Amino acid sequence: MHPSSTGERWDARLWGALAVLCGVIFLDALDVSMVGVALPSIQADLGMTTSSLQWVVSGYVLGYGGLLLLGGRTADLLGRRKVFLVALAVFAVASLLGGIVDDGALLIAARFVKGISAAFTAPAALSIITTTFHEGPARNRALSIFTACGASGFSLGLVLSGLLTELGWRWTFLMPVPVAIIALVAGLKLLPRHSGEERATGGYDLLGAALITISMLLLVFGVVEAPEVGWVAPRTIATLGAAVLLLVAFVLVERRIKHPLVRLGILRSAPLVRANLGLVILFGSYVGFQFVAMQYFQNLLHWSALETALAFLPAGLIVAVTSTKMGDLADRFGTQRLIAIGAVALAAGYAIFLGVDASPSLGGMILPGMTLLGIAFGLSFPSLNIQATNGVVDDEQGLASGLLNTSGQVGGAIVLAVVTAVMTSSGTGVSIPGIRAAIVVSAVLAVVGLLIAVTGLRAHRPAAVPEEEGDAKVLETV
Repeated sequence: MHPSSTGERWDARLWGALAVLCGVIFLDALDVSMVGVALPSIQADLGMTTSSLQWVVSGYVLGYGGLLLLGGRTADLLGRRKVFLVALAVFAVASLLGGIVDDGALLIAARFVKGISAAFTAPAALSIITTTFHEGPARNRALSIFTACGASGFSLGLVLSGLLTELGWRWTFLMPVPVAIIALVAGLKLLPRHSGEERATGGYDLLGAALITISMLLLVFGVVEAPEVGWVAPRTIATLGAAVLLLVAFVLVERRIKHPLVRLGILRSAPLVRANLGLVILFGSYVGFQFVAMQYFQNLLHWSALETALAFLPAGLIVAVTSTKMGDLADRFGTQRLIAIGAVALAAGYAIFLGVDASPSLGGMILPGMTLLGIAFGLSFPSLNIQATNGVVDDEQGLASGLLNTSGQVGGAIVLAVVTAVMTSSGTGVSIPGIRAAIVVSAVLAVVGLLIAVTGLRAHRPAAVPEEEGDAKVLETV
């Protein structure tokens, strides 16, 4: 069942297993963005305040971003298939509860539990793929499909949310339930019980797990709350200071413990570090931009939920269409080149939206801008995932994927908090100057991402090699 790196044909069972994993990562990513358009309806129906409403979004981010590292390590220790299926079952139950509750606090709790379950399904799914497919074209193809499904879920989440919100906001929570159940049943039958993996040895680093998890939770909590209570408020300073102290304590523990949660030596891999920084910028800048764009379309232009969702459709369609081609492109050009091209498209897309005004041009701003952002996501997101996991031993695949996903989620929370603070800094509510200033933040981050990508290009210029060694050398350059 193990496809070789020379392109051995995949059997139906392998395709089925990949479909299950892709379906679940699509749901995980969908949940990050799908609730956005439904928030006004949720607020009106449940009588939630604006301050409590934000936790419908940030509750998911707290659960997801705060526990990803623990999720990845748990998959390595207990078995990826088992962790994936149990977490998927929890996801289905939490989705159902979120769709039927009539209390804002219970809704937030359901979202938090969904985020926790995603923190275990996402790294487990990615590490199942990377231990089932040999490094090379087969793995690149599988990863490109997998990550494109995640990017498509995130990109299309607003579109689907716009459609479902027309029927009622509860459908945005109930829709994933039957999909998750189908994936669970299929996973029991199709996921390999021994997907080429050898479980990591050693016991649990419980102290390290507690320190890093609480540190990430405090960090995300601090940046989410800061725009409301103030960046220099004592609570914000205390929260972020505690997060930093716990992170330092975590590093000290990991350097001394026999079986660490995070082997710090893994961070000596320059491609892995660049991939993590790249995803912080790609995902973080887009989460911030998406929030700002929704305020622009709905609050300033007074577009409907569906009209707002359709504005993001070009980006989602591009990601979906390019999904099956990314493996071949990565094999041919190397991931670093694709990441650099994606960074250029990302910066150009944000630059176009700096021209926001009271009468935006569909053909001059919205369509070309969204098209460029779709190209950026389509090229960069799969390439960053491939780059982060290539060269990592099997028993640390969960750790590598956990680090990458944590970077994306925490980056999204931090940038969202920053752009929100910038957008509302004038104290006059949402305005064109505030919208433009917030988009500048995403654009500046995109330029930083481009500089990092160029650094990677210079560090990975392939040397001339005999033709028969080409495939092996390409892997060393991605």
